[in-house]
Amino acid sequence: MFSSKISRRGFFSAALTGLAVVGLAACSSEPPADTQSGTTRVVKDIEDLDVEVPEHPQRVVALSEPTLDNLLALGVTPVGATAGRGQTTLPNYLLDQAGDIPILGNVAQPNFEAIGAAKPDLIFVDGTSVNNNPPVVEALRHIAPVVYTGWAGGDWRTNLRLTAEAMNMADKGEEIIADYDKKAKDVAKKLGDYGDSTFSVVRWQGNSASLILNELPAGRALKDVGLNRPPAQDREGRGHSDPVSLENLQDIDADYIFFGTLGGSAVNNPTAGGSADVADAIKAVEKAQELPGFTDLEAFQQNHIIPVDGSVWTSTGGPLLMNRLIDDIVEKLV
Repeated sequence: MFSSKISRRGFFSAALTGLAVVGLAACSSEPPADTQSGTTRVVKDIEDLDVEVPEHPQRVVALSEPTLDNLLALGVTPVGATAGRGQTTLPNYLLDQAGDIPILGNVAQPNFEAIGAAKPDLIFVDGTSVNNNPPVVEALRHIAPVVYTGWAGGDWRTNLRLTAEAMNMADKGEEIIADYDKKAKDVAKKLGDYGDSTFSVVRWQGNSASLILNELPAGRALKDVGLNRPPAQDREGRGHSDPVSLENLQDIDADYIFFGTLGGSAVNNPTAGGSADVADAIKAVEKAQELPGFTDLEAFQQNHIIPVDGSVWTSTGGPLLMNRLIDDIVEKLV
């Protein structure tokens, strides 16, 4: 699931620790020069809060997969980011673009000390990371201005637009969206042969499955190119993957299944090691065949289970992820 649950006591403890670190840093070093002398402007975040940000931010931190994706798409390299969900590295699908960006904790628990040491002049978060937890956000605001860019399960376009506005790059953001929309429209024309087929998106973890529904990136991409979901999945959820019990395993079935995994990630173990790539998805398919009912699925019977990169298909992100989803659809189906 995208919303990793951590106890409120744990968050308060982490927040207090972060505030203490920030206090020490304030005593021992000066803020970056560009935040001392640069002009500022005010932007509204997803919560309709006014946030004073540098006119041209120079040292930004991305504490979620969507905000990291947004910044890289805009041509901005952050001074730090969080590890990808279920991974010990940056998100698998962004490794080529992200290079050696330092990792500042994970999406469930940012490392306040590391963030403070990076001396950011702007911090980006969204509902897939700190989960709108007031103590954590407040601790981050003692380090640098914080822009909250989107909700879990919210439209990636809104998230990108708020990120671009905070970076004073609104026009670039609109160009990225227009390019994606044209690409999706062009691909939809190529998929006419699949008009009567249904497509499932599944994240497999251990011995259990979760559905990726319409509000999540993969669900949005399928809709954008005109592909249909099976009845059990043609709906919106709560902004994260929807668990399926083994008794209801038939709910994951469709004419085709895009099948991914996120290493060892779980609700209570968001930092578990493992991989999210296609090779790991293939291993997960092999493991799933040991469970009753899996080999009875129509998609399995028709050899229509498609292993995919779980960091793309079963997690979250921004325009780079959305374009990768469409590229995968073309590669697998056209």
